[in-house]
Amino acid sequence: MRNRSAGLALSVVVFVSFSAALHAANWPRFRGPNGAALSDDASTPLKWGPSENILWRTELPGPGSSSPITSAGKVFLTCFTGYGVDRQNAGRPDKLERILVCLDESSGKILWQRPIKAIAGEDRVNGMLQTHGFASSTPATDGERVYVLFGKSGVLAFDLAGKQLWQKSVGTGSAIMGWGSGASPIVYKNLVIVNASAESKTLYAFDGPTGRQVWKSPADSLEGCWGTPVLVDGANGKQELAIAVSFEIWGFEPETGEFLWFSEGVKAQPTCTSLVARDGIVYAVSGGPGGGGSAAVRAGGRDDVTKTHLLWSNNTGTYVPSPVLVGEHLYWVTDQGIAHCLERETGKTVYRQRLSDAGQVYASLVAAGDKLYAVTREKGTIVLAARPEFDVLAHNLLDSDAGICNAGPAVSQGRLLLRSNKYLYCIGK
Repeated sequence: MRNRSAGLALSVVVFVSFSAALHAANWPRFRGPNGAALSDDASTPLKWGPSENILWRTELPGPGSSSPITSAGKVFLTCFTGYGVDRQNAGRPDKLERILVCLDESSGKILWQRPIKAIAGEDRVNGMLQTHGFASSTPATDGERVYVLFGKSGVLAFDLAGKQLWQKSVGTGSAIMGWGSGASPIVYKNLVIVNASAESKTLYAFDGPTGRQVWKSPADSLEGCWGTPVLVDGANGKQELAIAVSFEIWGFEPETGEFLWFSEGVKAQPTCTSLVARDGIVYAVSGGPGGGGSAAVRAGGRDDVTKTHLLWSNNTGTYVPSPVLVGEHLYWVTDQGIAHCLERETGKTVYRQRLSDAGQVYASLVAAGDKLYAVTREKGTIVLAARPEFDVLAHNLLDSDAGICNAGPAVSQGRLLLRSNKYLYCIGK
């Protein structure tokens, strides 16, 4: 009996270890598990270049600003074609198609791609929209299905073999100033939750297997919010859904959509960034023409929790890139290439340093092991030390024809999956 128990215990340990390793290898949504942009994988490369540590490069069927995700050895990302690709000759809106692309992670081979035609009334190309395009929403997966938000064309679900399972409209409105969509879907248990601020100023939740609408929560204050929601542990042990909007942070019950609490703290409008969460606390860093700042709010409250749950706030912010929380510090790089480090307990600035030759930055930081990856739009990727001392470890360039990079990388099995508006790169040793 003792031998049988020992064998069973060993089997459990092996199974748990394998399951943990498998989960660690997946990057299932925008900015990885729960949007933390954080991996404990210390084996990702420090340096690369056109002839160094590039395992494969695959030409994509169109541009896009969405990040890649991974699941079960496959990579998923979105592209667009037919309209707005060429700045000099935009084409016709009725020719626009958004494409979900699936690639083999080991080889980079495109396994399948599914184009979805745009509906009538698509946003016209303007300066800001053309900067990021019509495929800025990162897919999400629950391991059985892949979910995408394709703007006015709605939310769609596909199985991993590429079969379309359902399609649901989330509105056909236009974002403030015609800037297009940018938020990404997330998975909570059996639900797909979407911030359809651009399409209808509404949060939606759909049943993943069937597409049935479970709840929706409209609010005018969602206008100008492009953040992707995160899950945070509440004081009662239940998870809550949190999102930053202009001037406030909100908390919801994710199963029903019930509005739970709000807090002031970040005086920013609009809000492009996403929150990060740990230990029941959400951290917001935002900015824009209407101001900006950072804040920490403890979840688990009711109604206005500004006086009871707001832990700290300041006026140090960022416009497009979101922060990452590593250890006891928050890190981010602003659109202008300024690296920030704050104490997460107090909000006190540890360093604020301009990155030389960074140019413009739209991608959010991604942390892997002791490294922070800052992907610039046209000046390569700068690697910083993930510790509260400013230290540039490397500055890596891709091929001269790589194009523009607007998206942060996915981390998977010691490798980085980094997309430009032309190619998907697999970077590893």
